Amino acid sequence: MNPYIRTFLKYFLQGVLIIGPLSTTIWIIWSIFYSVDNLIPHISERFPGLVFAIIVVGTTIIGYLGSRFLAGKLLVEGLNYILEHTPGVKFIYKTIREVIGSFVGDKQKFSTPVWVRVQENPEIWRIGFLTQEDMSFASLSQMVSVYLPHSYAISGWVIVIQKENIKPAEGFSAKQAMEFAVSGGTVGMKNEK
Repeated sequence: MNPYIRTFLKYFLQGVLIIGPLSTTIWIIWSIFYSVDNLIPHISERFPGLVFAIIVVGTTIIGYLGSRFLAGKLLVEGLNYILEHTPGVKFIYKTIREVIGSFVGDKQKFSTPVWVRVQENPEIWRIGFLTQEDMSFASLSQMVSVYLPHSYAISGWVIVIQKENIKPAEGFSAKQAMEFAVSGGTVGMKNEK
């Protein structure tokens, strides 16, 4: 191959590596902003960004009132009760609430990163999150459940495994463990020398 073309391709691909993640991030943020801002099109046409700002501020106020004041907590719990007991709606609502609650809020579910031995010979370990420390409720004593996220996806799977096949992921916060797993092991801890 011509050395000029090789040099051109090398720098072009390096540019793609630099611009790709940045432009994709900007595009996703812009798409979310644009979608939310256009929920009320006639307002967003005259005052771009106003609907988005109102929704962000309103959500923050609802979060504050719902977690700080008795009346707000009662209202939120009452609404939760109604939605969780409405046929057809309860499955959708409860699933979405549990998934969002697993990652954010006061009751984060993926807070205990662990290493899981998934194969003995050769020994293979995967990083995951302890979700149930005791599976006795399912007649599986000495067993635990662990969520194993998939790399480069927002999915994963749950396994039930004997307690001796897990160990704490020392040195990993929950955030670092999730980044490590989702990135396919390319993002993680650096050895400081």
